[in-house]
Amino acid sequence: MALSARLQVRQTQSLIITPQLMQAIRLLQMSGVELERFVAEELEQNPLLDADESPASDTPDSGGEPQADAAPASADIEADAADVFSGPIGLDSDAARAQLARGAGSTGAPLDDIGLDQRLPATESLEAMLGRTIDTVFAAAPVERAIALALLSELDEAGYLTAEPAAIASRLGASPMLVERVLGACQDLAPTGVFARSLAECLELQLAERDRLTQPMQTLLANLPRLAAGDRASLAALCGVGRDGLEKLVAEIRALDPKPGLAFTHEPIRALIPDVFVRAAPNNGWIVELNDEVLPRLLVNRAYYAQVNARTSNDADKRYFADCLQKANWLEKSLDQRARTVLKVATEIVRRQDGFLNNGVGHLKPLNLRMVADALGIHESTVSRAAANKTIATPRGIFEFRYFFTGAIPATLGGEAHSAEAVKHRIRKMILEEPGDAVLSDDAIVAVLSREGIEIARRTVAKYREIMRIGSSVERRRERRLKAAS
Repeated sequence: MALSARLQVRQTQSLIITPQLMQAIRLLQMSGVELERFVAEELEQNPLLDADESPASDTPDSGGEPQADAAPASADIEADAADVFSGPIGLDSDAARAQLARGAGSTGAPLDDIGLDQRLPATESLEAMLGRTIDTVFAAAPVERAIALALLSELDEAGYLTAEPAAIASRLGASPMLVERVLGACQDLAPTGVFARSLAECLELQLAERDRLTQPMQTLLANLPRLAAGDRASLAALCGVGRDGLEKLVAEIRALDPKPGLAFTHEPIRALIPDVFVRAAPNNGWIVELNDEVLPRLLVNRAYYAQVNARTSNDADKRYFADCLQKANWLEKSLDQRARTVLKVATEIVRRQDGFLNNGVGHLKPLNLRMVADALGIHESTVSRAAANKTIATPRGIFEFRYFFTGAIPATLGGEAHSAEAVKHRIRKMILEEPGDAVLSDDAIVAVLSREGIEIARRTVAKYREIMRIGSSVERRRERRLKAAS
């Protein structure tokens, strides 16, 4: 067969990820803090963008595909949301709003009245406190004071000495024995355990202060890797104590502070600002609305663009401002689309997890990204990005979007599946309520859950128990015996 060249015209479709589309994808998965930082950078770089300081009066609606059109009034959205979500609620609208104002785990005071920035104690740093103490202790010995300050400069935030005394002696031109003697004096300073060169030495200093540095304890400190590996049988033999005696030694170590310097480390407290609010509606439903505080509102200054475009004759300047206008318009649409997508995903989550809002963790339902994506008619990856780094404030506290996506545990006799998070909650509750003389084994927990209609394997119970950091039945029984003995 002869080969020949010829021209053919074909019409095909392909998806090209443009820089603008990449920007929209990045915006969707940003948290509120990241979005605020990104918008601030755009405001600095784009002369056609202005921040809208006026109070927000509109909220993107929760239905349909994300659009760049103007959003309907929030009152209409609340009415639509109230029609969608029905069912009994445990709190009326005022109580739900008050609970949201208090937040999860609060003492009942409204957020506006807390004043965290004004109530935090002004605590000095570890370096400042130790420096002041060193000035006092070594006031009569300038050379030793200089060595102590050099040792202080080598402490990490946990209070551990990060450099070898020999290296410090070589750097200062001092005697290694003198540096060791000064180090010993520094290790006597409060808080006990600072200037230690290892975890074992830190614990040893604290035990020596309590007069509890016995020979078995010294042996245990010299074999901390074995303790971390769980090799307690050989440790009991090395220390010359029984299994119960070893547990008492371990209990003493657990009561110590392995990082004494961290008590002086103070990170600035950042308030957790939710992206979405859920509150009770008057007609026994739920109202889902975006938090205006984390929604940047931008204005595109088209009047300024028209003035500049009319007055300049430089082609380069015209192209620059045209590019700025295009970027500003696209950013405005991307932010609006992001808000609408986040609201739609939150609305679907609330609709499906209505039982949780009414009755608590035990009524969480199995939910995955595909279920939400199919309900909204969007791609699964879009739901994943919309749920990433987002939080939702409910009458039961503030939760990440991801909290509501849980695996399914099958039910016995083909019933409705159970949420993995709800099963974890049930296991935790069973262990907390178990009587002191009847510790539940994993097999016993499986039997109880089976009678309640939950089909679960023993290894799954063990995995959930380890995730929740709950010991086995043997460990719990031993801990109770030790508490009873003490």
